[in-house]
Order: sequence, then structure tokens, then C-alpha cells
Amino acid sequence: GVLIDDLVSRGTQEPYRMFTSRAEYRITLRADNADLRLTRKAMEYGLVTDVERISALDAREFLIDDRVERLRNFELLVTEWAARGRVDTMGGEKMSKKAGQKKTAEQILHMPHVTLQEVEDILVQVNKEKRDEAAGNGEDVAGFDLSSTPQSVFDTVEASIKYSSYVRRQHKDMESWRKAQGLRIPPDVVYTHEFLPTLSSEELEKLSTNRPATFAEASQISGLTPSALVFLYHHVSNRNRKRDQSRAATAR
Repeated sequence: GVLIDDLVSRGTQEPYRMFTSRAEYRITLRADNADLRLTRKAMEYGLVTDVERISALDAREFLIDDRVERLRNFELLVTEWAARGRVDTMGGEKMSKKAGQKKTAEQILHMPHVTLQEVEDILVQVNKEKRDEAAGNGEDVAGFDLSSTPQSVFDTVEASIKYSSYVRRQHKDMESWRKAQGLRIPPDVVYTHEFLPTLSSEELEKLSTNRPATFAEASQISGLTPSALVFLYHHVSNRNRKRDQSRAATAR
């Protein structure tokens, strides 16, 4: 899709290089969720009609949602997470400062270097202890889930939680970018790494050469990634905001 859009709407003056970074929603373009992203589209266009395949997709989506919801609803004191997990990844001694606070399994999985396997091992361990206690008291033990996420959805569940905050930010950035298509780019913008450090030398060169007057024009320059355009948008917005504040202060 990225390749077709680039070649049809922008063209190219050099050998075409295919990068995932050229896609608007690149964080969601993963191998583990390709079926979730594309099968629904194929169904809309009548390309997928096999009942078994559609049922398998429904079952996979349900299982992913169910596993994520399970992690979202399970919580422990932060000190207990640290005590049961690896000290270096689940907060360790730092968690003692937050005694009395609780975090869900989903929130713990957001932490760097914490894996879904580690979180689920603790979840199952705690549920097993609670089940054994309930059984000892003669209570019903049917509600204690001791299962682990199946391998068929394991990577997708882990990635969807790990990347969720980045995906939300990406959607917010792209929404802001779409609303800014008509915004003008000041002609005196300097395209250097000093002001636009995240842009590549190639992107800076193309912007300096073409000097687009609006973001709509900038989006048509071959080789500019969506992330580069979003960063340029933030740079121009901040620049305009500072200019307006300066004018307001002078007027007083």
C-alpha cells in the first residue's frame, strides 16, 4: 500500500526503497497482527468468504481481547509485584516508596524489560494460592483462571499492550497532521539538524530544495516520511506560538 501510494501520487526520481517507516501507522504494521488488519478489509471487498477462515478470525480476536481484559482486571500491590518478580525489572526497592498503591498486570507489562511470561507466571501463581485457600475453606474454586495465553496469540497480546501508548500518540499526531494540511509553512524556515534533529539529511535536503509553501505540498515530496512531516508540523506550530506570544508581549 505504501509503495503503490508513493509511486502513483508522488512518483520517484531515484531507485525506490521500501521502508516501513514511510507508512503513517507504522507501529501497528506487525507480522503478528497482519491477519487482524487485512482479513477484515478482504471481507469488505468480498475477497474472503470462507466461513471457517472468518470464524477463526473471530475466535482469534475474541481470545486476544479476553487475554488483554484479564491482564487489565488483575492487580496487586506494587510491593508484591516487586517481591514476586525480578527486582531489576519490576521496580525492586523503588516500589517500597509506593507502599499501598496497586497496579494492574497491564500496567506492569508496560514497564521496560518486563515480559508477558513473567507477568502471567505471577498471575497464575497468585490465582493458584487463592484457589488452594478457597478449596481449603470449602468454597467454590471454578472462578480461578490458571491458564496462560496460548502461543497463537501470545506475541499479539504482548505487543498490543507494550505499544498501546505509542499507538495512541501516533494516532493523535496523525490526526493533528491531517487537520494541518492547509497550514502554511513560513518561507524563512531553516531546514537543518539544529532545528529539525529527527529528520534525515535526505529529508532536509529535499525540503530545502523544494521549499513547500504548505504542509499539503510538503506531503507530496517523495521520500518524506509521515513522522518527518509530523515533526515539521510541531516545529512550525511551536515557532508560530512563540511569535504570537512575543507580539502579544510587545503590544502590552
